[in-house]
Amino acid sequence: MIKRLTLIIILLAGSLGLSRAQDPAILADTLLIAGDTIIMIGDSIIVKQKIRPIYWEKGGNFNLSIQQVSLSNWNAGGASNMALNSGLAMFANYKKDKIIWDTKLNINAGFNRQADRRFKTRKTNDNFIFISKYGRELTELWYLSTQIDARTQLLEGFRYFRPAGAEQDSRSQISDFLAPAYLQSSTGLNYRKEYKNKDRLSIIASPFTGRFTVVLDDSLSRAGAFGVVPGEAVRAEAGISIGSTTDFQIIENVRWRADLNLFSNFEKLGNFVVNFNSLITMRVNKYISTRIETILIYDESVLIQQDSGPPQQAIQLQNMINFGLTLDF
Repeated sequence: MIKRLTLIIILLAGSLGLSRAQDPAILADTLLIAGDTIIMIGDSIIVKQKIRPIYWEKGGNFNLSIQQVSLSNWNAGGASNMALNSGLAMFANYKKDKIIWDTKLNINAGFNRQADRRFKTRKTNDNFIFISKYGRELTELWYLSTQIDARTQLLEGFRYFRPAGAEQDSRSQISDFLAPAYLQSSTGLNYRKEYKNKDRLSIIASPFTGRFTVVLDDSLSRAGAFGVVPGEAVRAEAGISIGSTTDFQIIENVRWRADLNLFSNFEKLGNFVVNFNSLITMRVNKYISTRIETILIYDESVLIQQDSGPPQQAIQLQNMINFGLTLDF
């Protein structure tokens, strides 16, 4: 392609040179080749490349933090342990004419291993969140959008306890991959505004939302876990939802990202299922950062086993502070 373009320029330059010799009144010629502008003034050739629009914005982040404590004949007490926490976040945003398509994926996993326990390795963090939103512009700030929100975990989850009179801990399985999984599809009006420094605010309100709770583990399904009918694998609900996404630079090297999802079943309007995820990143340099992650979940159909007494409705809260390696791509 480059050789062909060079040959065309040489031939055109020669022919234009002959024409100038015949007509000195011609001072400049302008050509269009492959979308670029070629301007010839005298014996000089100026190529102005056409600015091609960028429709996709892609990126991601991986973080890893490790803590290890090793004790031997340590009189102050304690136990050797190791903790690992990692997270992967990716996004791909598309915008062309009146069409937008924003997609992001967050995966987190964390473990703790302590030498003096019966079950030495235990999970501390495990979530999978995928959100994709497609919209068409109505005005500069308002879009008609459809959003898919999918959430689950990757590994088995256990509740650890020590029965009365027992010398060692026991455990019971309370969750697994796709047990539960939540899939929500919503269509509605989307307010979307972009600010400087790539700051962004998006709010979508949907009067037509479908929500599906999936429990593919047979034992959990038979127990009616997470609100499904005992023995069933899927619970379908229809209702309304409100979702928001914020991404703001608070101060230099400190960024806050958060997602909020509220869903209310038509049969119980006003009783909302709440999913809130917040991440504050404080960068030390290109590779080192501190992350403060908060996850809050409330679902009245999910009963939480208490240390004493029967299971009951409760707010699920997870808060993590990590200092470690961060790689952007």
